[in-house]
Amino acid sequence: MEILPTISTSFILLSAILVAIGWRFIATNRPSAHKKTMIAAAISALLFFIIYMSRTIFLGNTSFGGPDNLEIYYTIFLVFHITLATTGAVFGIVTLFLAFKRKISKHRKIGPITSIIWFFTAITGIIVYLLLYVFYHGGETTSLIKAILGI
Repeated sequence: MEILPTISTSFILLSAILVAIGWRFIATNRPSAHKKTMIAAAISALLFFIIYMSRTIFLGNTSFGGPDNLEIYYTIFLVFHITLATTGAVFGIVTLFLAFKRKISKHRKIGPITSIIWFFTAITGIIVYLLLYVFYHGGETTSLIKAILGI
């Protein structure tokens, strides 16, 4: 199961790339390609979320395994990333909803903001991945179920 963080991070990277491509499509007046690409980006983000949550619930979160003097900076960065990800997800859902309801003028206003938030979410998510699994060996992993039930 060590491959799951790599797979989930790949989906978030793919999602951000697809958002950039979709943005380019709408900028060059290709709405059909924009729609398909943005739906693919949303599906990629959803796959990330499903893998991430499944891993978190059943296997657990990995604690920071780097030097103790960097842990506070990692934690602050992680809180920033989580805030961005939550905001980006909410904006993403609203943006998709507006598009599917054909409220295009509102969609056009919120879409670029959503995209920028999502780019920063992806970048910070990749940095979190690198800090946990590439630059340092991850710390302990405790499953949410074990933590809640005390098993």
